[in-house]
Amino acid sequence: MRPWFLVNRVMIFSRSRKGTLLRTSPSSCSSFICFKFGGCAKLVCSAPIAQLDRVPGFEPGGYRFESCSVQMISIFYHTQDSFADTIFAQLGKGRLHARSLYGYFMRRGTIEGFEVEPEAERLKGEILERTSFELPGYRVVVEDGGTVKFLVDMGEGLEAEAVLIPMKSKTTLCVSSQVGCKMGCTFCETGRMGLLKSLGREEIVAQVAIAVHGLGRQVDNIVFMGMGEPFDNFDEVMGAIGVLCGGLGFGPSRITVSTSGVVDMMDRFTEEADPGVHLAVSVNAPNDEVRKRVMPVNRKWNMAELKGAMARFCAGGKREILVEYVLMEGINDSLESADELAEYLRGLRVKVNLIPYNPQKKDRFAPPGQDVIEAFAKKMKENGYLTLVRQTKGQQIRAACGQLGGVDKVKIWTQTKKIGRMEA
Repeated sequence: MRPWFLVNRVMIFSRSRKGTLLRTSPSSCSSFICFKFGGCAKLVCSAPIAQLDRVPGFEPGGYRFESCSVQMISIFYHTQDSFADTIFAQLGKGRLHARSLYGYFMRRGTIEGFEVEPEAERLKGEILERTSFELPGYRVVVEDGGTVKFLVDMGEGLEAEAVLIPMKSKTTLCVSSQVGCKMGCTFCETGRMGLLKSLGREEIVAQVAIAVHGLGRQVDNIVFMGMGEPFDNFDEVMGAIGVLCGGLGFGPSRITVSTSGVVDMMDRFTEEADPGVHLAVSVNAPNDEVRKRVMPVNRKWNMAELKGAMARFCAGGKREILVEYVLMEGINDSLESADELAEYLRGLRVKVNLIPYNPQKKDRFAPPGQDVIEAFAKKMKENGYLTLVRQTKGQQIRAACGQLGGVDKVKIWTQTKKIGRMEA
């Protein structure tokens, strides 16, 4: 459902001593409520739009039926501006107070202590009645080294995984755009799951809100390198980036989106994304023959087409790409592979991030030895590329690159805290 919201229907009856039976339509939910007395009744349904109708045969003569709908919209779906506009569209007022409420909540993760002038108390109440602050449930895994993986309930027994990664002076949050992934990369645990669900923008933003407000962690950078192919869920990812920048206060330069090489969406990203948002491309092979073996996406868009999309992103000389390269023993780790990769990247503004293969539930590959990794990195540097070797973190809780989706072997416990929940 996009966005999350509940629906309140208020039913007003006169001369209702005989009672009137109300129900929701089959497409929304199956709740039934019988009113035996007059007054005002309220039904809250967890459905996109609950259509309430009088049951045929239960319409006492002379009754007057009136209804009004209130859409409760998740605050995590909106930027500050769009939230204020939505409130104004519903109430015909309240734009300024909605902006203030939004900013207060996003900074603190609660509305406790939010005050308005006495004459605006009723308006504040009307805004709160229309706003959902609730986050999904989550459970947490913690590694001694400080890496934190948390699993977010996405309904229907599905969980998205996110990882907090401590750096020297900053913390990076790796978020998921999907549960599972259809790209089928052979070195990735998530790829073995297949695509189970594409997340809505509010479900993506919720991962950040849980990290910041639920776990109380400072988040300096956000990387879309978790479960899923972000460009396979392009519109929701772009919407989430809008909320992160226009709501939670992250600058575009603090956000990186990684793709396996979905060329048509890379071009859309080049055109539509804020120039400050970074792009990472998972290349992982020096040539088409190897890349087809490890990345099925290469059968649709070969490396020449991928390079063309990268060149278009870099055009103008102001943007560069982070090239991700998972090193697999005997597959793509030779010095010849390094030279071939260097030649492939020639003419592009890139820096290279080498990632030693991380263990899977059922390993198809193995990481190279440390001496091989260092030799590969040295060769890339000799070819003129800024090259970094990613430090492995979170392996023991299956939180490292390529391991998400492997929660069966780790110790977990339930976190029941939900931040900022407002009861009607």
